[in-house]
Amino acid sequence: MRSISDLSQASPPFLCTLKMPAPAQFLDFVDKSKDAFIQRLSDAVEIPSISGDPKHREDVFKMAAFLESQLQAYGVETKSVPLGSQNIDGEELTLPPAILGRIGHDKNKKTVLIYGHFDVQPAELSDGWTNPPFKLTRDDATGRLYGRGSSDDKGPVLGWINVLEAHHKLGLALPVNLRFCLEGMEESGSEGLDEFILAEVKKGRDSWFDGVDCICISDNYWLNNRTPCLTYGLRGLTYLKLTVSGPGKDLHSGVFGRMVHEPMTDLIAIMSKLVDPSGKILIPGVDEMVPGPTPEEKAIYEKLDYSIADVEDSAGGKVALSADKAAVLMGRMRSPSLSLHGIEGAFYGQGAKTVIPAKVSGKFSIRLVPPMTPDNVNPLVIKYIQAEFAKLGSKNKLVIEDLHGGKPWVENHKHWSYEAAKRATEVRTFHPNSPLALIYKQTPDLTREGGSIPVTLTFAEALGVNVLLLPMGRGDDGAHSTNEKLDISNFIEGTKLLGTYLYEVSQA
Repeated sequence: MRSISDLSQASPPFLCTLKMPAPAQFLDFVDKSKDAFIQRLSDAVEIPSISGDPKHREDVFKMAAFLESQLQAYGVETKSVPLGSQNIDGEELTLPPAILGRIGHDKNKKTVLIYGHFDVQPAELSDGWTNPPFKLTRDDATGRLYGRGSSDDKGPVLGWINVLEAHHKLGLALPVNLRFCLEGMEESGSEGLDEFILAEVKKGRDSWFDGVDCICISDNYWLNNRTPCLTYGLRGLTYLKLTVSGPGKDLHSGVFGRMVHEPMTDLIAIMSKLVDPSGKILIPGVDEMVPGPTPEEKAIYEKLDYSIADVEDSAGGKVALSADKAAVLMGRMRSPSLSLHGIEGAFYGQGAKTVIPAKVSGKFSIRLVPPMTPDNVNPLVIKYIQAEFAKLGSKNKLVIEDLHGGKPWVENHKHWSYEAAKRATEVRTFHPNSPLALIYKQTPDLTREGGSIPVTLTFAEALGVNVLLLPMGRGDDGAHSTNEKLDISNFIEGTKLLGTYLYEVSQA
């Protein structure tokens, strides 16, 4: 049996016998450029472009400049668009720009808009990372690349850059016209982007989005670690912050314990009444917004290549809420969920500090599915929390903030763009028992994703075209978690998939 490294460099033996819209020299170029492509990803991961941390705002700008220069190097006309400013904890910060790109103006070709983001979630070695999160660690023994942003979303964005480089250096014309919209605030609610898109579309023929026939986004993941998928739905999101304050300063618990209303006690009492351990949302009227599945719909989930073992392997523990595969999958794809994310202002660290915090904040989010929207869910949430706080009889003050949100999205998966992606995936994919071995004709799963990409719906509604989610990474990549990774096979074969998709679109 050949080693992983041998397989990753081998040219697939069936290219000459199986119809392949993508030219063989493109596929061969990608294989031979593996190390150079990985180095590009390494350069990108080393930029800690954390959009939610004011200390790293300049790094997000640096990442924007890096990507713009990459696009320009391969013949793409670009434009860096300012998106305004935002206030974070009283500090006014300039928003990172959106990077627009366009290459090709052939009216006889379809025009595909590519969206991606170049910001990342926070990460520290002390969080439990095995290696520094902002240094790409290549593990050839497992075929994995570890680093923050490797899978979400720098790897997929660079997959498109890889496609551009291959065509540029080979002197191949792209099979379609391409447009790009890359942003640096996706992990922080895509601040400023929706307004820009709506304003840009109104420019008509002068818009950078003029003539777009479909949109492709690679910012999600396979359902498992063996079966490629196409994603036609996303949950929406509403993200809220509760702040409880009272004392004029932090207090000593030995002096003031059981003498005053404590903000932390009030906050925990409220947050404990939002969701129960089974995942049931306790806010009246929220779960009830979504009708139950029909038998036909439930059958879709039962057929997906997924198991409870997949859930628990990805989570790193035997913690699935149910042994019913369909019920667990529906919990991710077609049901709302409420998650508690953390408390600010409380004591963390070593020792036994006995302070009573004067002010604490708790954050939580609700993932939304049709017909839910932030506008029809938030009033129910706010009314319930205010009523529960009143029951406490506390003299502390409660403030509820809506930090950001987005609507859910479901697309027509029978559209020609999805059919093109299906054909591209069937042409070359991965064998379940050997991640880098290639097999014939594996049809991708059709999935709805549990995460949220709010701009997806904005693009769909503003441009009136089909949006495809074509993932590069696997379900165990650990985006937003410690030791985020991207398999080398997914990076290289995923680059080929993106390019092959463009050729299939050209023939759609």
